[in-house]
Parts: sequence; structure tokens; C-alpha cells
Amino acid sequence: MNERTPWQGWRREGENAGLPAAKGAGSRRPFGATWWGKAWLEALEHRARLDPNRLGRGRSYARRGSVLGLVVDPGVVRASVQGSRVTPYEVTVKIRAFDDAEWDAVLDVVSAQIGRVAALLDGELPPELVDDAQAAGLELLPGAGEVRTDCNCPDFAVPCKHSAAVCYLIADALDEAPFELLLLRGRQKDELLSALRARRSAGGEPLALAPQPVGLVAKAAFARVTGPIPVPVRPLNQPGAPTAVLVLEPPRQSGVDGKDLVALATDAARRAWELASGDGDGGLGLTRDQDLARRAAGLFGTPGLADLAHRAGLTARQLTSWAVAWREGGAGGLAAAVEPAIDVDPQAMAEGLDTLDGVVEGNRITAERAQLRLASDGLWYLFTKQFNDWMLSAPPSPDPAELLGRP
Repeated sequence: MNERTPWQGWRREGENAGLPAAKGAGSRRPFGATWWGKAWLEALEHRARLDPNRLGRGRSYARRGSVLGLVVDPGVVRASVQGSRVTPYEVTVKIRAFDDAEWDAVLDVVSAQIGRVAALLDGELPPELVDDAQAAGLELLPGAGEVRTDCNCPDFAVPCKHSAAVCYLIADALDEAPFELLLLRGRQKDELLSALRARRSAGGEPLALAPQPVGLVAKAAFARVTGPIPVPVRPLNQPGAPTAVLVLEPPRQSGVDGKDLVALATDAARRAWELASGDGDGGLGLTRDQDLARRAAGLFGTPGLADLAHRAGLTARQLTSWAVAWREGGAGGLAAAVEPAIDVDPQAMAEGLDTLDGVVEGNRITAERAQLRLASDGLWYLFTKQFNDWMLSAPPSPDPAELLGRP
């Protein structure tokens, strides 16, 4: 039995037994700080099919510090919950425990993987244990109908708000001791580890896994073709998003956001299409900043650009200027936009001065809101001032007069 006193809220000693107001410190505090706590909440709110309205009220009770004590035993959680009356209500939350045969099936899968066993024996509960249970035909986290609650309050709803509050505080218990999830499924931590040690020391045969086909090398495969070698399928007229990422959500334990996966897969498909169609090299030789500018150019004018800037540690204005530079001039345009002014042969700047009469600073000629830059690739780039930022405004040219529309 593992007894703990969870988060107690903000009631001071001697205060009324009634609930404190749902405001101030703790009134919006989150639940589930670790992978296991978050996984419990996801199962509780989306898979267990409990009344979402009751869960919301229970969440408020949990945030107010209404759960006064919580004890986890095999298959059951017991707690006292302070309601509006002086005497707290007694709550039990039950989860179906695995029987011995089911636990043996799970342990057979786990013991076949040395890395998983090592992590468990080292006191860690790896998230991959969810997959191991599924491989044994079981769900470690509760599904529909597996969370059963009971409370001695007069509310006959299942769950009542007091029971729902305890369900949320279980996430805190898993944050502190993830092995308590196994206890809810009927096995003590020490009992589980002893069973794993016994399996390893017995030296039994590892779990038989289906052999993976080794395939054929390309040369051998083509040697079997009796007729003409098939012509490779031509790529589509335009790239698109891979169908799989549009219809399949990433695994819950992966921590990958579905929208991010679609964006990355779509970008990868576009680059692969460029290679297959001969319309570019797919950006394989780009630097980190160049690839960032390339992706930003594809997001120009959408909220995704600001999100990309945040993830890259740049301001939205800075990444916008990179996107414009890439759109107008590619890698050369980006270099012209981000590289500082450099000293060049004054004679090389003469052509630019004949076109734009302005102040010369290194390789830049500035006149009011226009600026010509002679980049290291020997091309001239025209920048204009927009909202106090210099933005590339046209593709480069070897002739500065062409950029300014002058003969």
C-alpha cells in the first residue's frame, strides 16, 4: 500500500470546512506534469467515457484542495473529499486489475527486451510499456467502462464531482510514482520486478518474434525480370501531402503534434518531388538558416510563419525578412539580407553610384528608402525600407540600373 497526501489547496488552519473560492493561487493549476500523468489524463478525458461535465466540476474541486487524503491499493484508490458539509465524503475509484494470466502475457513481452527490463530494474517506468501491454492484447491505461467510482454523497451521478476530483488527483500520484499505475492494474512494484528477475535468471528462451523478410538486392531482383524493365512511374504534376499523415494520428506516447507532423511530411514530399521531377535538388545542401528561410517562404502570409519563428528563436519580423529574401533571391538573397556591410573595391561600387546617388557604406549605397547592395556573388540586390526594416524587393541583377527601372 502506498499512502500519500496530495496537493492540499490553499485552505488555512481553522478556516470553515466549506470550499474556498475558485480563485487565487492554485485556481488554474494544471494536472499531469510527467508523461504518465498526462497519459492518465488523456485516458480519463477521452477514452474512459466519463461525463465531461462532471469531470469539469471534479477538476475544480481538485484545484481547490478538496481531496484531503489519497491511498492507492491494488485496483482501487481511496480518498476523503471535503464537500459543503463538515464531514468529508468517502470516495473509491476502482480500475480493473489484470489477472495472473494477463500479467504473465505482459511480462513475457517485456522480458524479451533487455533494454526495457534494465529500465524497470533501475526504477524507471518507460512509456513503451504501453506498447508492450498492447502487444499482449491489453491496455495499461484505462479504457471505456474501466474506471468505476463510488461515493457516499447524495449525488447518484457516476462519477459525482467528488469522485471526479479523486480521478484528477491520481494524475498527481502518477507524477510522483509512475509505478502506481501498475498497482492499479494489480501488481506491486517489488512483485513485478521480482517476476522479471526470475524470468531473466531462468535463462529461458526469448519470446519468439516473427522473422523479418530480408528482401533482395536490386541487381538480383532485376535479373528475374523476363521482359523489358518497367519504366519508373513519373511523379505527379505537383507535390502533395502524404495520405498516411492526414488520416493517422501520431502515437500518444510519441509527444509529436499531428499538425507539426503533417507540415514536416508535406515539406519532405515537396522536396522529394523536386528531386524526382528534376525541378531542383530538394534543398539537400542547405544550411540551417537557409532551410529555415525556405520553409518560412512557403508559410509567408500565414499564422504558421510566426509559429515557426517562435520555435526557431527568432522574431516574426526577422523571419519575415528572411522569407522575403529567399522568395526573391534564394540563398544569395538571404546572404545579402543577413550579412553585415563589407568593404569592397570602390571601383566596383562606381556603377551603383551612377545609378543611385547616395551614401556609401562598404558594399551598400543608401538613398532615403532605397538601398543597393553588391553581394559576394557579384550581383546587385535592391532593398527598400518597410516599417524600419530593409526588405529585399526584387530578384537580383548584374545591372543596378535594371533594378531601379532606369535605362
